[in-house]
Amino acid sequence: MSHKIKIFIMKKSFLIIALFSIVSFTYSCRDAETKPDTVVIEKEVNHDVKVEDDHEGLLEKAGSKVDHEVNKEVSKEIDKIGDDN
Repeated sequence: MSHKIKIFIMKKSFLIIALFSIVSFTYSCRDAETKPDTVVIEKEVNHDVKVEDDHEGLLEKAGSKVDHEVNKEVSKEIDKIGDDN
């Protein structure tokens, strides 16, 4: 065989292999796409929430509880000391 024929056959075989690989890769990528499995469940939930009308914040509520406890302790100490009158 001549040198030109060998090169021609190599070019044809390379072209056929390249086209086959391109077609197979693009076809396999299409199959790889998957649809996301998303399930949406809607439920109706009833909450019984007590709404308080006081406008105190968390710190004010905690402060009033502490004041109440301190007042109890002060009253106990006064009772221990007794009335001077």
